[in-house]
Amino acid sequence: MSEEPEDQQLLAEFVRANAEAAFAALVRRHLGLVYSTALRCTRNPDHAEEIAQAVFIILARKAKDLSPRVVLSGWLYQTARLTAANFVKGEFRRQRREQEAYMQSTLREPEPETWTHIAPLLDEAMGTLGETDRTAVVLRYFENRTAAEIGVTLRLTEETARKRVNRALEKLRKYFTRRGHTFSATAIAGAMSAHSVSAAPAGLAHTISTLAVTQGAAAGSSTLALVKGALKIMAWTQAKTAIVASVAILLTVGTTTLVLHHHPANNLPAPQPVAAGQTEFPRDTWRFAGYSNPESAFMSVIWAVSRYDEPAARAGMSAAALAVPNAGNIGMQDRQEFRRITAYRIVDQERLSADEVSYTVFADGLNQSNKFVLQHIGNEWKLGPKHKQ
Repeated sequence: MSEEPEDQQLLAEFVRANAEAAFAALVRRHLGLVYSTALRCTRNPDHAEEIAQAVFIILARKAKDLSPRVVLSGWLYQTARLTAANFVKGEFRRQRREQEAYMQSTLREPEPETWTHIAPLLDEAMGTLGETDRTAVVLRYFENRTAAEIGVTLRLTEETARKRVNRALEKLRKYFTRRGHTFSATAIAGAMSAHSVSAAPAGLAHTISTLAVTQGAAAGSSTLALVKGALKIMAWTQAKTAIVASVAILLTVGTTTLVLHHHPANNLPAPQPVAAGQTEFPRDTWRFAGYSNPESAFMSVIWAVSRYDEPAARAGMSAAALAVPNAGNIGMQDRQEFRRITAYRIVDQERLSADEVSYTVFADGLNQSNKFVLQHIGNEWKLGPKHKQ
């Protein structure tokens, strides 16, 4: 019995000859993953079907631009997650009790306790992982691949792939624990393996294949609107990563000036009060929060620096800052220390001038404080040399 063609072979055949059979094979192979992801986010089978259609239309449109190194299952999962999030307009952030009650009322049969609790939060938790970690989890627990197979797909050794999966699973466990769901990593892994992907409705694969190979020419207006919106979200996500990565700073390096760019967005999560006049932001809440005020901008920088992008760090520094030896370098020790940070706390802030604000920040996990200065230069915020006391 001959082996089935690899995803990239089928994708290349579709791009080269617009081969409907090749694309249909990809749809059949990955539809369960895409549909289940959309269903978890929307809790509505009709919406999940429409999202699945949109995701594969997007794949058909972007197929020629995808790198041969892209792991298609990981790419499809992320596209489905972003598309679903855009579709529901934040519905997955409803209060946990409402989500669980609704899930309990719609499940066809009783589910194990672990899955019941983690399912409403799973895709939000997956969104906090880096691309490689997220793909490793998709391959291991959504598609039940072995460590050896994951290693081949991600170009890692089997042992490295196993360690990466275990680290990603531990991050998910901590995420659920912080939200009141204390389960072992083994229980979470078992729940994801058993329940993360379910069968899509009969006939949906054929419908999607027919629509997608024409890049949605015969799709309904609502589906095309969903495709358009998802493509914008995907483009913005890529652009945002580049923008935010260009404003980097390390909590562990010492007194510096933050590089910030004005941006109207303000997506700052609610801080946790810890003392009079002090607020704390746990690591799992770090996100791109825009640049509309110093606190939001500071979080955006911390979120970016967690990705350790040195070229982007240097791109966001002023000429004076870059003149300092080793400016923008992120060494192994810096990385190891940064991984220990569980939260940051703004313990003091001071307006230095009309264009400068100073923050004293305490890093939980390192148990040390550093001083940062937000400095306005022209129409941008830049990372400059150390602030003179």
